[in-house]
Amino acid sequence: MASFDVLARTTDLEGSALAHVQRLTASWGFLADLSFADLLLYVPEKQTPSVPCRYVVLAQMRPTTSQTLYRDDQLGVVVDEHERPLVSRAFKLGQIIDGDVPAGPRAEAAHVQCIPVHWKDQLLGILTRESAPSVGRRAGELERVYLDIFDAFARMIAAGEFPFGAEGTEPKDAPRVGDGVVRLDASGRVDFASPNFVSALHRMGVHANVLGARLGEVGFDEGPVKAAFALGLPITAELERNDVTVLVRCIPLLDHDKVSGALALVRDVSELRRRDRLLVSKDVLIREMHHRVKNNLQTIASILNLQGRRLESPEAKEAINESVQRIRAIALVHEKLSSSASAEVDFGDIAQSLVRYVGEGLVSPERRVELVVEGHPGQLRAEVATPLAVALTELLQNAVEHGYPDGWPSGQMGRVLVSFVNNGVELVVAVRDDGVGLPRDFSVDDPSLGLTIVRTLVTHELGGSISMSTDGGTLAEIRIPIVAGSAA
Repeated sequence: MASFDVLARTTDLEGSALAHVQRLTASWGFLADLSFADLLLYVPEKQTPSVPCRYVVLAQMRPTTSQTLYRDDQLGVVVDEHERPLVSRAFKLGQIIDGDVPAGPRAEAAHVQCIPVHWKDQLLGILTRESAPSVGRRAGELERVYLDIFDAFARMIAAGEFPFGAEGTEPKDAPRVGDGVVRLDASGRVDFASPNFVSALHRMGVHANVLGARLGEVGFDEGPVKAAFALGLPITAELERNDVTVLVRCIPLLDHDKVSGALALVRDVSELRRRDRLLVSKDVLIREMHHRVKNNLQTIASILNLQGRRLESPEAKEAINESVQRIRAIALVHEKLSSSASAEVDFGDIAQSLVRYVGEGLVSPERRVELVVEGHPGQLRAEVATPLAVALTELLQNAVEHGYPDGWPSGQMGRVLVSFVNNGVELVVAVRDDGVGLPRDFSVDDPSLGLTIVRTLVTHELGGSISMSTDGGTLAEIRIPIVAGSAA
């Protein structure tokens, strides 16, 4: 089924006129509920001299308060003035027209109300309210009030007063009619309150009769109501009382640009906000945990450094220094996680820090090496970032220590390049140096501790592969498959 934007290209709508129609279809859900009917928006197709005027259904909204007339979506359906004479007549006259439509191949018999959609003296299309004919049935009070409210909005649509501008755009979690409705007269007093609205008041500890009273007189904060009346724009706010949180959206009813009353929709969001608070608390707890783990790892690294200074054996000192680098790599991931609200980290930032750590520990005037990072690895989950950080640290240390050993030409600058390629399916990490290269008898299955750690992390924990070769130096390449959710 074609989207709104695709269908809009078949019409002459553009600029502010198209934006007005988009605002209407983005905020008309409550209108379908108030009318107990399907809402369809008909817009004339682009004019062709040899073709009579036809109309395309640009948008459709089904009610949650009643059954729909249409089993299939009507988006993109094109009709002419013979198929929809009421739509054509309403468009030609620019007036609200009511009538009945007999059963057809796409729908049952229906009562149709055609409402012209005006915007700045321009007629954009026809909004139809299509419902089953009411034969021999007397509507109840709630239904009569809802239909009266809908009629008020229909007049506003025909006068170009609804929808409101961008500042009146409906929020994503706006209340619906089924959540609770209250209608206010021109003086701001309640002349109707739905049962669900009364129930919401009771949960807030308000048991007074609200009919004929201002909301503030019964203990309900009427700040949103006063703002809507004063500004002539919808106001959305959250109110709390007795551990109950309600979301209120007050929409003014206009008559010739003057506020003649208001519709307030109220939704109890106490449980949603309680869950939000729990999620925030959980997020804070997780970040605090990462912060403490990072601190503990840094403490261990400091202790190992102290121990290393007391050792006399060069081999033991080297082993301590390598262990400190591994611990720092893990601590770096936890540091990034502790400052982020996400469970993922930007591994590019981690790679830059690892390069700096290795450079500070191994590069010297006698061993001049430039370490460079290129490419973007993207966002990685902690369970991927941590082993990859340790593996990358080992490869960087090997590149500097073994690529430029003692005897490397004094004063010659070496270069180690770390590059990332993330194609959304696989992450390739390459560490290339221009040093002495690998020994002739080298094997990637070398039993040295550093390569054993890299092989274990890459193949067992990350499910990837590692290869090493000599190409004017040494090239170590890690390939890691990216599963759903492991990178972005």
